[in-house]
Amino acid sequence: MAPVNVLMVGTGEYTTGWVGSGASGSDKKVGVVGLSLFDLRRRRKVGDLSMVGTNGSKFPAIRQHLEKNIKNVYNGLDVGFISFPEDGQVDPKAYIAAIDKLSPGDAITIFTPDTTHYDIALYAIQRKIHVLITKPAVKTLEDHYSLLSEARKHGVFVFIEHHKRFDPAYSDAAAKAKVIGDFNYFYSYMSQPKSQLETFKAWAGKDSDISYYLNSHHVDINSVLAPGWVPTSVTASGSKGTATSLGCVEGTEDTITLLTNWTKLEDRTKVATGVYTASWTAPQRAGVHSNQYFHYMASAGEIRANQAKRGYDITDDSQSGISWVNPFYMRYAPDEDGNFGGQTGYGYVSFEKFVDACNRINAGQATPEDFDKRGLPTLLNTAVTTAILEAGRISLDEKRTVEIREEHGRLVLV
Repeated sequence: MAPVNVLMVGTGEYTTGWVGSGASGSDKKVGVVGLSLFDLRRRRKVGDLSMVGTNGSKFPAIRQHLEKNIKNVYNGLDVGFISFPEDGQVDPKAYIAAIDKLSPGDAITIFTPDTTHYDIALYAIQRKIHVLITKPAVKTLEDHYSLLSEARKHGVFVFIEHHKRFDPAYSDAAAKAKVIGDFNYFYSYMSQPKSQLETFKAWAGKDSDISYYLNSHHVDINSVLAPGWVPTSVTASGSKGTATSLGCVEGTEDTITLLTNWTKLEDRTKVATGVYTASWTAPQRAGVHSNQYFHYMASAGEIRANQAKRGYDITDDSQSGISWVNPFYMRYAPDEDGNFGGQTGYGYVSFEKFVDACNRINAGQATPEDFDKRGLPTLLNTAVTTAILEAGRISLDEKRTVEIREEHGRLVLV
């Protein structure tokens, strides 16, 4: 059977590494989505590739960027794709025409501002297209369960790109957490430098916040470490001042912390605490693009993970100071044959697992529901994350604690 065809929705940093003025200044200079899918096509796991944005005038520069930084680096790796809208055209709804060119069983990846995820995913699902959505999946539980219902109705696979589940340290921690007793306390911190506010200026503080963008990683990981536990309330706090001084809209939070209570389903007398902090106003020269670490304490042990400093640092005269890099996420170095050699990076693994699932479903070897049972970040398996993130936003806006309850098999906010 022919491999799945994929449409990439969104043309920015995460997809191509190109940010309008040139290559991104972050650790994603050649992107993640496009490079991974170009290589998966080389490996014959992916068929035709296309890409859609809102402004077709960007595509000549994007193609030049991809040829220079990917094709010319990795043995002439094919970086060709069909683009929407046409060069020179601007169309905020170009994703509709692009999806209409697909056939049932094809797939899309969505790397666009948070507020656009629902409409794009719904349009694809209703046309029997498999969907991968960057985290957060959507901003509300209502939208989350709506997509879940539609996905089941139309028999398609919807995967949320929570790549930290495939980080070898985090996935090993999930296995170790099973043998150290009941969940008791979790603390996480994740940040990115203030320069990211320039990258995200189109939506930062207006359409979404730093908690949706970064806390989504560790809220999801906490749910993986503590299966059988559910959140019961969220109280959020946010600091302000830096982002607005850099041109973000009034009210944009710099750093957001979510204080979350959890309880064990089998024994409601057991209660745990989760604290998740995210910031996009970290120092520009911190040595890492993203600080990220957590502390998980259970009744019979604890786990600590610092994924910012992997014991690997580089000092370069062209840079200002020392840098701690993370090749475990995306390894951009070529292999011994000159091809892209980053297939073991957990950023790449995330896309490969999605593509493999789509191909198995299309071949009749599995159903979308099968993958709910395998620990993958499907819509069903990520509802808790959406509940906590939305509760945090409501808590900030309404200055109160938000309760999370289960009614008729679904989480609701009170």
